[in-house]
Amino acid sequence: MPVPAPHPDARAVVTGASQNIGEALATELAARGHHLIVTARREEVLTALAARLTERYGVTVEVRAVDLADPAARGAFCDELAGRHVSILCANAGTATFGAVAKLDAQGEKDQVQLNVLGVHDLVLAVLPGMVERRAGGILISGSAAGNSPIPNNATYAATKAFVNTFSESLRGEVKPLGINVTVLAPGPVRTELPDPDEQSLVEKLIPDFLWIDTEYTAKVSLDGLERNKMRVVPGVTSKAMSVASGYAPRSIVTPIVGAVYKKLGGE
Repeated sequence: MPVPAPHPDARAVVTGASQNIGEALATELAARGHHLIVTARREEVLTALAARLTERYGVTVEVRAVDLADPAARGAFCDELAGRHVSILCANAGTATFGAVAKLDAQGEKDQVQLNVLGVHDLVLAVLPGMVERRAGGILISGSAAGNSPIPNNATYAATKAFVNTFSESLRGEVKPLGINVTVLAPGPVRTELPDPDEQSLVEKLIPDFLWIDTEYTAKVSLDGLERNKMRVVPGVTSKAMSVASGYAPRSIVTPIVGAVYKKLGGE
């Protein structure tokens, strides 16, 4: 069953919409005629995005500046969504850290779990009853190939994405008979454009250009996959390779190799 068509009373919700995949998802949804609720922490960036999308596509875009790592702020936002007609949820907001857990800021690691795990779970629980009642809806959750196996020096992120991947695919099995599509997006590294060599981050310097995938392409194939109710969308060479390696190669061999790469991403 396809996802619900655009409707004046319905909203597609995109979290982490201020940049990268989230911004691209919001843009692609607007191009397909969906009215939106976009959320991230930076209100001024969201307001500018909303203005661009409304001018270009004629859709309504509601802005919600919310820190989804904050349980109180997240709870208030979820309460609002529970009372709205949410046709599509793109739970995309997330963050990652690199380096040994013992050396990382403890609060930052806790915030990462709040955002990557509880942020996704709470949002799904908020919109799901309405979708079940209408027997229609689409849920796209940004997981990661990193959630398929252990990754030393990326431990918290990998663990949060393991939850997201498994939750998404399990949920899909439950709600498929109810007319609700659920797809997990498991991309490799993404970016909008080539950065200035003098302004590249350590991650950008270590990952070759050919392994990066375009955010617009990622958004399109993700929403196309959701429309067809694919279980998982895996765009990009890196994510496909990680998926194959985690499925067939022994963890005792793969884990130290991947961990060494991520140790470099942590600056060591």
